Amino acid sequence: MRFLLDAEQRAFAASLDALLTAADTRAVVRDWSRGDHTSGRALWSRVAQAGVFALAVPEAHDGGLGPRPVELAVAFVELGRHAVPGPLVETVTAAMLLSGADPGTAERLLPPLASGGTIATVGAGTSYALDGDAAGLRLACSPDGIRLSPGHGPVRPSLDPARRLTPLAPGGELLLAGPLTEQALAWARLATAAQALGVGLALLDRTVAHVKQRRQFGVPVGSFQAVRHRLADAKTGLEFARPLVFGAALTMRPAEVAAAKAAACEAAYSTARTALQLHGAIGYTAEYGLSLWLTKARALRTAWGDPHTCRALVVSAAGDRRW
Repeated sequence: MRFLLDAEQRAFAASLDALLTAADTRAVVRDWSRGDHTSGRALWSRVAQAGVFALAVPEAHDGGLGPRPVELAVAFVELGRHAVPGPLVETVTAAMLLSGADPGTAERLLPPLASGGTIATVGAGTSYALDGDAAGLRLACSPDGIRLSPGHGPVRPSLDPARRLTPLAPGGELLLAGPLTEQALAWARLATAAQALGVGLALLDRTVAHVKQRRQFGVPVGSFQAVRHRLADAKTGLEFARPLVFGAALTMRPAEVAAAKAAACEAAYSTARTALQLHGAIGYTAEYGLSLWLTKARALRTAWGDPHTCRALVVSAAGDRRW
C-alpha cells in the first residue's frame, strides 16, 4: 500500500527541511554533546514555533493542535533527517501522558510544551532519562504513578554523544496514578520510528553522494555492482518501512506502531552499517560528520522498545487478533 502525503503535509515537511537546513544542525549537535544547550534551545524554539510539539497537545489546551499523529510522523522524519538533538520523543510522550492528568495539571504543564518554553523528558522505571540536564519538566514513571521529578543525577555517557543520559531523582509531585499508558508508549514508538526513518534516509543520501565522488581504478565506486546492491538493499528496507510508519500513524494501534518501530529502526541500523562500510575509515571520524547519524541509528534501535520487544508485541497481537 502506498501512503501519499497531501499538499499541506508536503508543504509542512518542506518548511521544516528549509528551517533545519538553515540552522546548521551539525554545530548544534556538537554543542549539545558538550553540554552547551544555548544553540539547541534556540533551535528547539524554532521547531516549536513551526508547530511540531503542538501536534501532540490536544486542541482544548492553549497552543495545542492535536492529537495529529500523521503530521507528527512527517515532522519527526525531518527531525531525524537533520539529526536534531534533544529529548524530542520524550517531550511528545510527556504531552500524551499529561493529556490524561486532571484539568488543572494539564492546563499548567501542557501549553509550555506546545510553545517550546519547556523541554520535557521521561524516565521509566530504573532506566535513565534522556537529557535530564536540559529538561525543565522531568517525568518519572513507575508502576505506582507518574511523578514530577525534582531533579536529576550526574550525566552518563551514551553511544550517541548527543543523547545525554541522566537518572531522575525520586519523589516529587504525583501527577497521574498508574504506570506509563499504552497510548503514550505508542506515541513514543511512532515518533522514534519516524525519527529513525529520517536518520536512515539521511545516511543513504550521504552515502550515494559519496560513492559518486570517490574513485577507484579510475571510476566512481558507485559504478561497482556490489556497491549498488548494498545501496539497493538499504533503499528497499527504508521504503518498506515508510508505509508501515504512516500506516501506524493512521490507526495508532499498539501492534502496528510496534511493527513500524521495528522495521524503521532495523532499516536505519542496516543503512548505517552500509554507510560506514562504503565510506571506509573516514566514516569513523567525528570531523566528517557521518557519525552524527551513525550513532543515532544505533541508539534509536533500542529506544522505547528493542526489536525483540516490538516483534513480540506484533506476534502476540496477531495471535489474539487485536489488529
